Amino acid sequence: MRRYETIFILRPSLNEDEITAIIDRSTTILTEVNGQIIELDKWGMKKLAYPIKKDLQGYYVFCDYCSTPDAVAEMERKFRLDDAVLRYMTLKTKDEITDEEIVEATAQVAEKQAAAVEEAEVSEEDDDNDEPDSTEDSDSSKSAEKDSDD
Repeated sequence: MRRYETIFILRPSLNEDEITAIIDRSTTILTEVNGQIIELDKWGMKKLAYPIKKDLQGYYVFCDYCSTPDAVAEMERKFRLDDAVLRYMTLKTKDEITDEEIVEATAQVAEKQAAAVEEAEVSEEDDDNDEPDSTEDSDSSKSAEKDSDD
């Protein structure tokens, strides 16, 4: 098996169920030949650099996986036939990958996602702490008024 990365852009008019159906079809093709998805990331709606099929935005999906070249060719054939897929690009990142390397890569992705979730929670807590307390503001303004009266 080989390791690949594919990014595909879907029409912005698709609803969440249609997006999920396209992703499921493509991952099914890859895993039918004992392939494995390492990372699947929905990047969401982004503005395109130039219009594609008269669309100014697109829904981006990133997929890092291990599969056979035939499965990748079949997935790309389905992308070409599907009007909902605006563009796609597949890169081969590694010629051969072992089962141990797949497990290691999957663990690294899980660690990265856990760190991102933890960082998001910390930044939410910081945002909550940055809001000034209304009682502190009123106390400081009263003391400033008292100092100016003296």
